[in-house]
Amino acid sequence: MKALVLLSGGLDSTLAIKLMLEQGIEVEALNFSTIFCQCTSKRSSCGSEAKRVSETFGIPIKVINHSEVFLEIVKRPRYGYGSQMNPCIDCRILMFKTAADYMKQSGASFLVTGEVLGQRPMSQHLRALKLIEKETGLEGLILRPLSARVLEPTIPEKMGWVNREKLSAIKGRSRKEQISLAELFELKDYPCPSGGCLLTDPSFSRRVKDILTYSDLTVNEGMLLKYGRHFRLNPQTKLVVGRNELENKILLSLVRDGDMIIEIKNCPGPVAILRGNNSDANIKLAAGITARYADLSGEDGNAEVRSRDNITVLQTIGIAPLTSSEVKKYLISTPDNPPRLGRVDGAGEETISCCGN
Repeated sequence: MKALVLLSGGLDSTLAIKLMLEQGIEVEALNFSTIFCQCTSKRSSCGSEAKRVSETFGIPIKVINHSEVFLEIVKRPRYGYGSQMNPCIDCRILMFKTAADYMKQSGASFLVTGEVLGQRPMSQHLRALKLIEKETGLEGLILRPLSARVLEPTIPEKMGWVNREKLSAIKGRSRKEQISLAELFELKDYPCPSGGCLLTDPSFSRRVKDILTYSDLTVNEGMLLKYGRHFRLNPQTKLVVGRNELENKILLSLVRDGDMIIEIKNCPGPVAILRGNNSDANIKLAAGITARYADLSGEDGNAEVRSRDNITVLQTIGIAPLTSSEVKKYLISTPDNPPRLGRVDGAGEETISCCGN
């Protein structure tokens, strides 16, 4: 028999694959990624972690980027949001429907996930699991090896394709049993024990809400949300200020038509993107905020305003940096609680698993 396994590259989905291989099941992996995925180590991306696991086990993998279609779900989720801007149930339905179609191409007889009953508050309680199966037409065909013996037997178990007694009975939010199982199987290099979706982060969610209130959530906007300090100058205008050299480079790669680039030239400091209404008043305000984060040592700054090509200088203005209290009035994410952004800031532990779990 052949199983299609939703693989994030994290511990749970890795264990699910191992439990299938231990029973002689042929396995193919399917990985989903979006711009909000955070199931990663500092050295790589979601998709590459999944590819690394597939290479370790010698199994084929298919990677599907769901970013554009997923953005529409984030804007209008049928089953609503979790505690933040995370539309977990709608997200799972999208992944499982895609997986159901791919099962026909791959010749797989059933679907396997690393889901654990009760581990995630929105999408992994029993009612949600049943709802997702019904919505995707996969009732009885989704095997969750880590929780199989605390769930109703699936078709693969009833038909004898897999031995139910060799599956696990894990439930709840503790990770101890998964870690013990990893030790038993001698799995040592798993980067993502808790998984991650940025939409579960409170501070990042404030940025998403801001975009949905004043603009449109596109792939470019979604990528921009992941980097820098974000300021709402007025309903039409937004400023993003880099926090380090890496972010400065990333911000420059995300500049689009109509944006202005602002940089304080007489000292080390950030690159900023001004997006929206580029009036003289907004440019001056944006330059003052940018100067606040430059190494001016009490001096005024010379703000250079450039066009999208990062070459054409539109104007240079002398500017005094705004004070911390003045800057804070425009800040979307509070400075003492920035989003946990993985490769730049470090992923947090309370995020949910994504990319297939």
